Amino acid sequence: MSNDAVGRAVQSRIYRAGVFGRRPVVPVEPSALEAAARARMSEVAWAYVAGGAGRQRTVQANRDAFDRRRIVPRTLVDVEHRDTSVRLFGRRLPAPLLFAPIGVLELAHRDADHAVARAARALDLPMVISSQASVPMEDVARTLGEAPRWFQLYWSKDDDVVDSFVSRAEAIGSDALVVTLDTHVLGWRTHDLDLAYLPFARGEGIAQYTSDPAFRRLVEAREPSAGPSPRPTPSAVRALHSMARHYPGRTRDNLRSPLPRAAVETFLDVFSRSSLTWTDLARLRERTSLPIVLKGIQHPGDAALALEHGVDGIVVSNHGGRQVDGAIGSLDALPAVVEVVDGRIPVLFDSGIRSGADVVTAIALGATAVLVGRPWVYGLALAGAEGARAVMQHVWAELDLTMALSGVRSVDEIGPDLLAPV
Repeated sequence: MSNDAVGRAVQSRIYRAGVFGRRPVVPVEPSALEAAARARMSEVAWAYVAGGAGRQRTVQANRDAFDRRRIVPRTLVDVEHRDTSVRLFGRRLPAPLLFAPIGVLELAHRDADHAVARAARALDLPMVISSQASVPMEDVARTLGEAPRWFQLYWSKDDDVVDSFVSRAEAIGSDALVVTLDTHVLGWRTHDLDLAYLPFARGEGIAQYTSDPAFRRLVEAREPSAGPSPRPTPSAVRALHSMARHYPGRTRDNLRSPLPRAAVETFLDVFSRSSLTWTDLARLRERTSLPIVLKGIQHPGDAALALEHGVDGIVVSNHGGRQVDGAIGSLDALPAVVEVVDGRIPVLFDSGIRSGADVVTAIALGATAVLVGRPWVYGLALAGAEGARAVMQHVWAELDLTMALSGVRSVDEIGPDLLAPV
């Protein structure tokens, strides 16, 4: 899609279709989109996707931070032609938008990561492939075709698994490696806890691991669990069937094998490393020539350390409020990080984006581009690939129209002077 007047094109298409009684494939208004997705999704899927940590205060803080900012439009500027494109790591992107890494997408739609890859390919926007994907990265890459892709790395306790993931990310043509820092342990996610539901314990969302040769070696070397097994319950039987269905091979054969359960236990053992420190980044730099982007930076002191350790980019993020309850809103953290970085590396933004106007606000505060998460998952739940594509296209269209109505002709012209003082 051309990024010249994309907003007007999308808007006109919707209104023209309305003459024939057709409405958008998914709701355009963010709260309506969320409500429709909640009605469609299962209880456990909704809790996992929409839920945050503790009392949900950080989820709310992300939105409150946007609500405190106000755009001040300028007038009588020639904005007939606009450019929403940005350059990141040597590639010109048509818009400053990326599909954020979201795990266990099978909870939202049976086509999972394949559907998102088709949406990303249609828009030529980067998909950040999750370590917790429901589909191996090689299969996602084939669906993406020539569309850009990044890989998000959860740093495993096992170095061989880390090395293998990095090698695979390189082999599929990733433009960057996104190291998520804020999930070395899972946050206190009250919605999931109330349902006693962790998808990984059922073999869901661990396809990157079960398709990985280094991880499979750990599984095959694992000693069988000792001691008597508890008496099976209907729920336990369903969980074992889920493990068998998600492990490579035929489900019927896997039901007779100890490997699917061993894979889940191995994953839970090696998922992420809490002993990780800044010095470990040197090993990763030696291991790969891919740009290294750190996701989860909130404190300006950590931004300074990131620069000292030679990283190539930062994502200011609080994991959508899913990790620390009562944490600073991601947008509130952005300006101080941008000030420390001072243009030396790209600063991306994540957590709280719900609209194109939000994108303008984040860029005005110094973000180079933004990662969008929950909204396109809601679209995915409602209409698969078409729903995810439509949501991101709506965000892109509103970004373009907000630029036009604010007297801005390109993303480069969006700056802090576009916002009212807080």
